[in-house]
Amino acid sequence: METILTSPTQTVRIGPDHPFVIIGERINPTGRKLLAAQMAAWNFDRVRNDSLAQVAAGARMLDVNAGIPLADEPAILVEAIRVVQSVVEVPLSIDSSIVKALEAGLNAYQGKPLVNSVTAEEERLEAVLPLIARHKAAVIGIANDETGISEDANVRFQIAKKIVLRAESYGIPREDVLIDPLAMPVGAVRYAGATLFTLVRRLREELGVNACCGASNISFGLPDRPALNAAFLAMAIASGMNCAITNALEPEMKKSILAADVMMGHDENCATWLGTHRAAQGDAAGADAGAAARAARRERRSARQ
Repeated sequence: METILTSPTQTVRIGPDHPFVIIGERINPTGRKLLAAQMAAWNFDRVRNDSLAQVAAGARMLDVNAGIPLADEPAILVEAIRVVQSVVEVPLSIDSSIVKALEAGLNAYQGKPLVNSVTAEEERLEAVLPLIARHKAAVIGIANDETGISEDANVRFQIAKKIVLRAESYGIPREDVLIDPLAMPVGAVRYAGATLFTLVRRLREELGVNACCGASNISFGLPDRPALNAAFLAMAIASGMNCAITNALEPEMKKSILAADVMMGHDENCATWLGTHRAAQGDAAGADAGAAARAARRERRSARQ
C-alpha cells in the first residue's frame, strides 16, 4: 500500500516499505499570534523562513494552514501555498476546515497534494470527497463522526472503515486515503497511546491503508513534551504508523524517527543514520573551531592593548 504525493519536482512515497515521513506542522497560525498577524497582513516572510527551516531539518512534506479568525482564509491559503512552493520543493498538505479554502488551495497547488482533512460526518464527506476525487488528491480521514471521538478502538475503526469505503464510492483509491486514528492527550486519557497503537495495526492489517497523526497531541498538558512525543512516535512507527504532522525542528523527535527507521529496516545500511551523525559531528567541530578562532582573536587584541 503506497500513497504517492508530488510537487513539480519531488515525489514522496508513504507506505510500510518506506522511511517514515515527517510533515512539518509550523505553517499554522493556530496558537502563533505573530504568524497569524503577519499572514492576515499579507506578510509571508515568516512562512518562507519556516518552510526553509523545516525542510532543512528533515521534513519531507509541509502542512499549510491559514485558519485566521475574521480573515479571508481561501485567499490567504492560496497565497501561502504559492509562497511555500516558490521556496521549497517538497509536496504539501493543504489544511483547512473550510471547504471553499480547500477548493481554492487545490486549484492553486502544483502537483498532487494531501488534503487535511475529512471526518466521517455525512455533511463533511459529501462536501470534501468530491473535491478530492476531482483533483485526484490524497486525503487524511479522521476517525470521528457526529458522535465525537470515541475512546473505544473498535468504534474508531468502524468510523475509519466508513471513510475508506465512502471514498472508494467516489472513485478515490484506498491508497489515497490516510487514516488519522487520533492521538488523544495521554495525561487525560490513560490508554490513549495503547488505543492508537491497536488502531494503527488494524488499519494496516484489516483495511490496508496508511496511517498519519498529529503527534504532539499525545503529550498535551504534560512536562517534557519532546521526550513523550519521541517515545510515542517510535512506538507508533513500530505499530505501522507511516507519517505524522509534527515539529521537524525538535531534535529528540528527529532522532527517535531516524532510530525507528533503522529498527524497522527502512534505512538501508543505516546510511541516513550514519550521514546524520557525521553531519552533526561536522557541525560540532565547526562550532568548536569557530569558538577557538574567536578566542584567539580576543587574545591578540588584548596583547596589542
